[in-house]
Amino acid sequence: MKDMPESKGLTIVGEAECERLVGRAEAFEAVQDVFAAMARGDARNFPVVREALGHADALYGFKSGFDKAGMVLGVKSGGYWPGNMAKGLTNHQSTVFLFDPDTGQLSALVGGNYLTAVRTAASSAVSIAHLARKDAKVLGMVGAGHQSAFQLRAAVEQRDFEKVVAWNPHPEMLPKLAAVAEELGLPFEAVDREALGAEADVIITITSAFEPLLMKDWIKPGTHIACMGTDTKGKQEVDAALVASATVFTDEVAQSVSIGEAQHAVAAGTLPERAITPIGAVINGDHPGRTSAEEITLFDGTGVGLQDLAVASVAARLAEAEGSAQRVVL
Repeated sequence: MKDMPESKGLTIVGEAECERLVGRAEAFEAVQDVFAAMARGDARNFPVVREALGHADALYGFKSGFDKAGMVLGVKSGGYWPGNMAKGLTNHQSTVFLFDPDTGQLSALVGGNYLTAVRTAASSAVSIAHLARKDAKVLGMVGAGHQSAFQLRAAVEQRDFEKVVAWNPHPEMLPKLAAVAEELGLPFEAVDREALGAEADVIITITSAFEPLLMKDWIKPGTHIACMGTDTKGKQEVDAALVASATVFTDEVAQSVSIGEAQHAVAAGTLPERAITPIGAVINGDHPGRTSAEEITLFDGTGVGLQDLAVASVAARLAEAEGSAQRVVL
């Protein structure tokens, strides 16, 4: 009987190490690369599992996939526990499991909370880098929750913004976002939604809304909108008529039409699925992206498992390279 091959061991990277090792630049590069691989057909996401537990009002699920170009295979497991804030914990909880694509052996266990936030911000930043007008000066933020600070920090690195305008359904949350803008050296103004649409050159929506917060008639020509909050059937952040009138890009078309911001326009028959372009096609040079200064572009950021696997792989690789990773022999 042949001896079984020895395990290479398990790398464990905790939340604090992830935050120390994976910054905005690393996340941007990882997310951009995996979007490009998806558009080439070199990486694919597997069907998402998401279920209500019937306990603690929690949602729990799995996102998984395989990136053949980057040789990354794994699954992100976790969900949303709405009562966690009262316990001093983040509502979103997740962990990423990485496997050796050659053997199927578990190779790394990586904290997913910080990485989820930084990869979500990276995806909107990638869309701004490739789709927003080069002369964009005013950034509009719709939403002021935990994720908004990550979004703001990543966005301002993509264009020479001169001002931030923001709106949130709970205005008392805006001062925290204003403090981030001040730290970044940008003037900040709390405005109503119509004023935000009239002034902003780039808009990021990052809410949990189930109704449109921005209407088509409020948005000026040439705006780029990154819709980052809609990731479930029924959710909605912007007017379906706005989506139908824009040039729409997304991380993954299948999710965009089923659980993303495009779901409502597609269901209404005002936006054909074939009109939605994977942003990876722009990154790869197969689609021109924005074609005029007057065009309204919209990125439907639904959030895919390959994003999580990409940034988790970076965390594991950097931790191993510097010798800071915990190692367990299985």
